[in-house]
Amino acid sequence: MTDKSPPLELESPKFALPAVMARNEKTVRDGFWKKLAKFAGRVPFAEDAAAAWFCARDPKTPTRVKATLLAALAYFVLPTDLIPDFITGLGFTDDATVLMAAIGLVSTHLTPEHRKAARAALHLPPLDEQP
Repeated sequence: MTDKSPPLELESPKFALPAVMARNEKTVRDGFWKKLAKFAGRVPFAEDAAAAWFCARDPKTPTRVKATLLAALAYFVLPTDLIPDFITGLGFTDDATVLMAAIGLVSTHLTPEHRKAARAALHLPPLDEQP
């Protein structure tokens, strides 16, 4: 009988984090903007989510920060989560909580450039042009 389990070294966090991060990155890349566009008017944290997306895509962002943001954004993108998104008034509360916790952990890495890019992507006026 052959053992089909992966070698122990592959179970090491040294290998697990890059694999999880790559999966989260693909999930976010494939679904983030689609989901944000679909629920645009019902996502009160859209600007923060978009800024997190730009931060996670920035080559200057440290890997641990990218991993944190990609995990939170993947949670937002995935259709199955703690509170289904279609429930009016409650659907995005868990997504917002996860994203705000992640942003709170890495907020020093979210730059004005990330926020500016988020506002532009969402077709919002620049902060200096608001009344």
